[in-house]
Amino acid sequence: MKAVVTKDLGWKYSGRKRFAIEHVDLEIEENTFVSIVGPNEHGKTTLVSCIKGLIPSSFHGVWRGSVEIFGQDVRKLSAQRLAQEIGFVFADPEAQFTSMTVEEELVFGLENIGLPLGEVKERLDWVSQITMIGDLLDKSPYEISGGQKQRVAIASVLAMRPRIIILDEPTSMLDPLGKDFIFEILTNIKKETEMTVIVVEHNIEQIAPLSDVMILMYEGSIAKSGPPEVFFENSDFLIEHGIQPPQATAFIDNVRKLGDYNGPLPISLEASIPVLANILDHRLGGKG
Repeated sequence: MKAVVTKDLGWKYSGRKRFAIEHVDLEIEENTFVSIVGPNEHGKTTLVSCIKGLIPSSFHGVWRGSVEIFGQDVRKLSAQRLAQEIGFVFADPEAQFTSMTVEEELVFGLENIGLPLGEVKERLDWVSQITMIGDLLDKSPYEISGGQKQRVAIASVLAMRPRIIILDEPTSMLDPLGKDFIFEILTNIKKETEMTVIVVEHNIEQIAPLSDVMILMYEGSIAKSGPPEVFFENSDFLIEHGIQPPQATAFIDNVRKLGDYNGPLPISLEASIPVLANILDHRLGGKG
C-alpha cells in the first residue's frame, strides 16, 4: 500500500495571489525514507502540512486535488486518527512542548491514549535510547540546549509510534554538533523502525545518503524526484534550481564530463573513494 498519494494537489493561502503549491502528483511507498529539498519559500512546508492535514484544517485558503494516507482522504480523517497515523516534528521544538519535565513530555501522549503502564515504560526506554536523551528525563524541556530540545521533540513523536513521521527542517535552528545528533537519530529511525519518514531538509550532504527518494520542490511544483543516484544526475539542473549536490558527487560528475568515468554517481564521500581510485588507476594505466 502507498503511504501517501497526492493527486493534482494545490493550495493557495488566503490573501495570496499565487498558489503556494500546484499540480503536485506524488506517491510515497510505505517504509521509505523521503527527503524534500529546494530553496526557501518554494512549497516544501506547505506540501508536508497538506500531507499531515494541518492544511486545510488550520489555515484558510483554496484547496485543489487530493491527499490520501494509506488509501484514505486526509480531509476526512479525524484529528485523533491523523495523530495516530502521522507524527509531525516542527523546526521550532518548543512549539510542541506542554509539560514541565522531559519524561512528562514523552509520556503525555501515551497516557492520553490509555496505554498500560508497562507499555508506557517500554516506549519511554526505547525513545530515550534511540534519541540519546536518557540523561535529560528529569530536566525541564525549556531549559536544555536547542539540539536537546529537538531530540526531545522527535522522541515525543516517536513514542506514539505513528506509521508516518514528518520532520520539517529539524536541523535549521541547530549548531553543527546538534545537526550531527539529529542525523544520527534519523539513521537510527531508518535502521530500527518500519516508519515512513519524510524530512524537509537543506543539508544535502547528510540527508542524501539516508534517502531512498529525494524530491526537489521549485516554484510550488515537483521539479525532480527519484532515488539519489538518479536525482543527482545533471548537477547543472540542480544548481540552476537552488540545490548544491554533495561535493563528492559534484566532483565525480565533473570527472565524468571529461570522459574519464561513465558509471553511476556516488552520493557520499565514502562511496566516492573507490570510484576515484579506479579512475586514477585507469589514468595511470593500471600502474597505481
